[in-house]
Amino acid sequence: MQHVELRDVNKRFGTFDAIKHLSLGIEKGQFCALLGPSGCGKSTLLRMIAGLEEVTAGDIFINGDNVTDTPPAKRRIAMVFQSYALYPHMTVRQNIGFSLSIAHAPKEFADKRIAEVAKMLQLEQLLDRKPAQLSGGQRQRVAIGRSLVREPEVFLFDEPLSNLDAMLRVQMRLELAKLHKDLKTTMIYVTHDQVEAMTLADKIVVLDAGEISQVGTPLELYNNPANRFVASFIGSPGMNFLPVTASGMDGLNATLGLNGGTPIIVQTKTPLGKSDPMGLEMGLRPEHIHVTSPDDGSAVLKGNVSIVEQLGNSTILYVDTAAGQFVVEEDGSIGTKSGDNVGLVLDRKNIHVFGSGGLTV
Repeated sequence: MQHVELRDVNKRFGTFDAIKHLSLGIEKGQFCALLGPSGCGKSTLLRMIAGLEEVTAGDIFINGDNVTDTPPAKRRIAMVFQSYALYPHMTVRQNIGFSLSIAHAPKEFADKRIAEVAKMLQLEQLLDRKPAQLSGGQRQRVAIGRSLVREPEVFLFDEPLSNLDAMLRVQMRLELAKLHKDLKTTMIYVTHDQVEAMTLADKIVVLDAGEISQVGTPLELYNNPANRFVASFIGSPGMNFLPVTASGMDGLNATLGLNGGTPIIVQTKTPLGKSDPMGLEMGLRPEHIHVTSPDDGSAVLKGNVSIVEQLGNSTILYVDTAAGQFVVEEDGSIGTKSGDNVGLVLDRKNIHVFGSGGLTV
């Protein structure tokens, strides 16, 4: 039985369908990320699970119980928002224990729970401070602590790290991963940042315009995207996409032609039909392309390096060819410079082919 289950859920605002007949199951203890661009419906979906947004059609189940019409306070969920939403006049201790005071929990029990949560989140030395005296990361930990103290069945996170700077985001990602490992509680996490989703989640749901584009583990989505949208959204730097023509099709083997390049034989997931050769695109991630001498016989294309980005551990090259611009990720010590003429070697085993409808073929 799924811990959180959505069955044919739909959400309509006027004539606009924000969520379109979506079905999804999340197992107990999973860390599930809802990933997608702004406006794809991920926050709306999270708010429906929380009970903060009314469901137009369909049903939501938590631990086997239909909670579609159950008030948020009775769903045994806790939500952490993008804004910390802390009470500025209260101390950290009072903010963490607010829900317990509202529920008139015994003082001894409340003090014990607050102390346990504070220790878990390394807030013990900050309990008597007020939010204005805390850093952004500390405030976010207090917001998480306020949810933790209730011992919910499901944690919901709505882009909780987006207000933090880059270093704090990395630190908080580690703390959230450790928290999930310690608690083993079901967590549903909304983000538009694919790095957050890839590093935190064991299950990612990619949303596109209110529909599920693909569900899978981080590596499944990275290595086997179901369509062009998922391929373009997962990975940084993004995947290269270039138009190709297909010829010499033999079962799953197809010969792809790039403008100005040597034809290459690749293996597709499904046989290409007679109508498929037109409108095809090749997708290849930057780390699966390597620069070499223009005279190297293994080079499929020749081009000119227009921009070099040196990142220390890696170097990003932008190479202009007759087929289009390639983004290449090489080792940080590579000596290639802007203006160099190079050859490009493509890792054929990692080439993806997308049909005219954007689906992987």
